[in-house]
Amino acid sequence: MSTANINVRTDAALKAQAQQIFESIGFDLSTAVNLFLKQTVKANNLPFVIGTAHVNAEGNIAEKRVSRYGAWKGKYTLPEHFDEPLDDFKEYM
Repeated sequence: MSTANINVRTDAALKAQAQQIFESIGFDLSTAVNLFLKQTVKANNLPFVIGTAHVNAEGNIAEKRVSRYGAWKGKYTLPEHFDEPLDDFKEYM
């Protein structure tokens, strides 16, 4: 495996905070960045969903569900309620 260097500019305080978190789970910054890159390639997408918080019908703060970017963008949406897709199969359960 050949290696390549990556230079990233970031806020010094952010870097220090991230390094503390990574060290607490046994990673150094290089390992964490490589893990992010590998997961990005594996998912062929960002390895997490980017969204905003909102208040749901019950008045609780919940993560807004957003479609992932990539091949499925605009073609698939997630239901507001987790069990909603199962409703179609209740008669078989």
